[in-house]
Amino acid sequence: MPEQDSAMTRRKFVATTGLALAATGLAADDKPAIQQESGGRPIRIDCQSHLFCPEILERMQRRQTDPLAYRKGDDLFVRMGDWHRKVLPNHTNVEAKLRDMDECGIDMTALSINDPGPEWFGSEGPEIARILNDFVAGIVRAHPRRFFGLCVLPLQDMAASLIELDRCAGDLQMKGILLYTNLAGRFPDEAPFRPLFARAAALDLPVLLHPAKPVTTDVVKGYEMTSSLGNMFDNTIALTRIIMSGILDEFPQLKLVCPHLGGTLPYIVGRLDHQVQVLKRGPKNLKRLPSESLKQVWLDIVSPLPLAMRFACDFSGPEKLLYASDHPWVDPRLIADALESLKLPAEQQAMIFGGNARSLFKV
Repeated sequence: MPEQDSAMTRRKFVATTGLALAATGLAADDKPAIQQESGGRPIRIDCQSHLFCPEILERMQRRQTDPLAYRKGDDLFVRMGDWHRKVLPNHTNVEAKLRDMDECGIDMTALSINDPGPEWFGSEGPEIARILNDFVAGIVRAHPRRFFGLCVLPLQDMAASLIELDRCAGDLQMKGILLYTNLAGRFPDEAPFRPLFARAAALDLPVLLHPAKPVTTDVVKGYEMTSSLGNMFDNTIALTRIIMSGILDEFPQLKLVCPHLGGTLPYIVGRLDHQVQVLKRGPKNLKRLPSESLKQVWLDIVSPLPLAMRFACDFSGPEKLLYASDHPWVDPRLIADALESLKLPAEQQAMIFGGNARSLFKV
């Protein structure tokens, strides 16, 4: 949500969308909060939060091809084809992020970069990845009680990626991998990227599947729907391909996280089940129905619609949901207010706000 939006607007939005939830009769009785480590309230861990790396932004301003950055007056923009995003001063500011965390009661944050990722930089990818990962790791070292890091990898070069992953898991002590939904237009289930899943499973590192420049950009750029629809379609397509490829059957211990409540997949996965089981379309070697594999995946709750959170909770169970904000693009309080409006049992709310993340990321 834009930074200038007021708290009153946020509360009005949550209250309005919450009316539909109340009408379903699904809301549970409110209960006292679980006592944990944060001033007598449940610990709150934000599992999706980003910063731009200033060194890479400067480097992108010297590039002649996408991805690049350019100035228009006093404003800085990142350009990837027709997708132009303004970089606000707070998008590189650690202290500003800490202030927002404090205001929203966030105890710890899983910190990652904003895209573009290293895969967009061709042969420069391994160097770009090291710079980005050192940037995130440096912030974590400066604020070890407030942040833990997710690394990015130059997946156009798998050998370099595995070396960098070992460095990040070892020397940098990062707690997970940020994997983009498409890798400069290629999907992460494709054969060249498969070794990543094997190594992540072996290292017991969660993989966060995060939207990149959507493959549907050309059809959603009208009405400025790239972020609202394009990113969600990218989540949906990439996650579905991973499930249909059998990767989760091959690596049942893989810890996969999909943001934004799994895109649209939880709401349409029944159609996949029908296609696979009844119509015998698609892969023939899956060991489980797609809906069963989907329940192996953790979902973060970045959605401003309480009804969507309720459905995800009913579908996956509260033990598979993670509080997240997508800061600085979304106001963390919007997501927290939406979750609290569900009036889940205190134990379930505490799991979603932080308990599940502590176990998943080992923090």
